[in-house]
Amino acid sequence: FYFQTNSNEMLLNPHQLMYPLTFCRFIDAFSNHIRSSVENAITNKIVESASKLDHFLGGLPKEINVDRVAAMNVTFVNDPRFISSSVEFDIDGLFIPSDKTAPQSDINFGDTKLAPALGSSSNMLWISLDEDVFNSVSALYFKAGLLQHLVDKVPDQFLLNTASWRFLIPRLYRKYPNKDMLLNISAISPPSVRINVGRIDTTVDLDVIVIVLGSDDIVPVACISLSVAVSGRASVSGNNLVGEVELNYFSFDLKWSDIGKLHTGIVQVIFASHFQLFVSQW
Repeated sequence: FYFQTNSNEMLLNPHQLMYPLTFCRFIDAFSNHIRSSVENAITNKIVESASKLDHFLGGLPKEINVDRVAAMNVTFVNDPRFISSSVEFDIDGLFIPSDKTAPQSDINFGDTKLAPALGSSSNMLWISLDEDVFNSVSALYFKAGLLQHLVDKVPDQFLLNTASWRFLIPRLYRKYPNKDMLLNISAISPPSVRINVGRIDTTVDLDVIVIVLGSDDIVPVACISLSVAVSGRASVSGNNLVGEVELNYFSFDLKWSDIGKLHTGIVQVIFASHFQLFVSQW
């Protein structure tokens, strides 16, 4: 047998050509055994890894305390889903009172449509939050009475003095001349959160009680009903999560007053402009 390479002749012994043929016959004879051994080794390795993963997940806490009021239910929902290059876990994620044990959840995320990931899709960790998570925490804090706030300082501090309103609300100034005021702002229902592609929309209904600080007491003089809609967007910049918030809608109604009628149009413009400033700075 001759092989010719670069015009150089090579002579091979016929017995040398039998070695590859013998090796192929050996492989053919034991192919099923080799295939079975490899498959069993891979299966055993997968079962061992899955057992370790199950043991690890079983040892994780069922809830994470946020503060004295709220805790997050972090029990797993459904079985892990293994994809070509990743593993997906569904976590309940709803907020519950911190003094209650996380209940067994019957939530099914099978039909949930996940929003696109922020930033590069090559990130090692991707977390997608359903709007129910935000609504659960707003309902919890509302029920606990924590969605209220006393405002005694604003960027234009002179607005919290009756002297600034003597022309718009003359009765207020006549009854309480040159008195400081504060605002008691409270939600009248849990804020509603809705997640859309690329943004989060929130609607909040508020009662604002105007309080005059007297010499020895405090006097509620008017209650204003506000409905506010804001939207926010989040993005990834380097290693930071950044975002922006903007005011979309603002309505103003007078619920009751001990200082006469208000020029609601003018007062609404003042409230809206300062609320817009607050939102943009936030």
